[in-house]
Order: sequence, then structure tokens, then C-alpha cells
Amino acid sequence: MHDQPRPNHARPGTTFEQMLERVRHEGAHPTLARAEEAVRTVLAALGRQITGDVRVDLAQALPVEAALTLTAQIPATEQLTGWGFVKDIAARAGITPAVARWDTGAVLAVVARLAGPDLLARVLRHLPGGYALLFGQAELLQPGPRAESAVATP
Repeated sequence: MHDQPRPNHARPGTTFEQMLERVRHEGAHPTLARAEEAVRTVLAALGRQITGDVRVDLAQALPVEAALTLTAQIPATEQLTGWGFVKDIAARAGITPAVARWDTGAVLAVVARLAGPDLLARVLRHLPGGYALLFGQAELLQPGPRAESAVATP
């Protein structure tokens, strides 16, 4: 199935400063400068993980400065799991995995709201497992044979 571009459902006129303020609040960062550091680090990492129409559509949902950070990255040859993504951010930024996870959650929760549910679903389909929780969403798994056989019949 081919992902089709969808209209931009971001709030019209969301500025980079408004995005930073939301991330500052979400992540309890002491300053906008610290929030901006988190935004740039996480969006750069995300830009290495997504490609194609999904990348273009997500960039369109973001303020220009955030979109440029996302799209300036060369996509990685191998996609990381959600935990691998957090560990990669920690290593590149020189921070602990706990801080990287905190920053990732704060930034991607705001990105999820800017993207809207349809685009977010497309982004999550494009990524390996473990990213839904990073975006503040439930990780929905398809039931496997064991789950089905474990269902008791009355």
C-alpha cells in the first residue's frame, strides 16, 4: 500500500517560538534555549529515520525552522527501534538515556499534536516498533497465534 500525501492539518500559524514554548512546558525545561536544543536534537534524529512522502508531509506540518532541522538530515541506511532511537540521541548529544527519553517524549508529543492523528498514524506505520510510546500514543500490536490460542472459550 502506498502512502498518499494528506492535507496539512497543523494549526495554521504555529510559530517556532510557540512550538518551543510547548516543548518547554511539556518537558519542564527551565528555558526556551534548553527546549530548542531538545527540539533540534530530536528532530534531527527523526529526520534520519523517516523518508519519502511521510517526511515531506511531516515537515509541512511543522514550523519552518523545525521542518528545516528535520529535512536537513540524510536518512540512515538502517532504521532504529524506538529504544535504539533514544540511545542514538543520548550518544550523539552526550546525555544520559534517561534525559534523551525525556526530551524525546516532550518533543514528539508536541510533534504529534502538530501532525494530527492521520499523519501521525502514517509516520508510525513508516517506523519500526517502539515509536508510538515516544509520540505519547499506545503501542498497538497485532495479535499473534499465541494471543489467539490463549483466549478462553465459554
